[in-house]
Amino acid sequence: MVERLKSAIRDVNDFPKPGIVFKDITPILGDAALFRGAIDLLCETAGGKEIDKIVGIDARGFIFAAAVADRLSAGFVPVRKKGKLPWRCHEASYALEYGEATVEIHQDAVKPGEKVLLVDDLLATGGTAAAAVKLLDKVGADVIAVSFLIELSFLKGREKIPSHEVKSILHY
Repeated sequence: MVERLKSAIRDVNDFPKPGIVFKDITPILGDAALFRGAIDLLCETAGGKEIDKIVGIDARGFIFAAAVADRLSAGFVPVRKKGKLPWRCHEASYALEYGEATVEIHQDAVKPGEKVLLVDDLLATGGTAAAAVKLLDKVGADVIAVSFLIELSFLKGREKIPSHEVKSILHY
């Protein structure tokens, strides 16, 4: 399944800006067997542990995290870009190539001690994932793993998440 998933991902050169090779997952999403296989593999990153909440990162991470939550009979919690959640939030900022961005989580989305699997589609430089982990640590979550469908290993994003287990399905 891993090779089938990898061969389905389309490289789009110079998107969203020159010099970037975008990993397009829409061919996986459009193929029921591949999508199911991706969800199966992401579910396996929980290591057979009981999970209370699946946390997904805005926006493509929502697609995978919600499906994993359903499959594992867990709740789904969104980590969103600042200003998109309607309730009291914790926030964490991280550096971008030019500037800074902020993500938020509802203060009551995860109870202290709840077992959480953080899911996103892609690990690149690790800034967004590290900020999401910071939010989960702040609310007292027990982060079982931080899981990605794709990891761009050459960018060393996992180094920004040193205190948690990082699991990726596809490596580039």
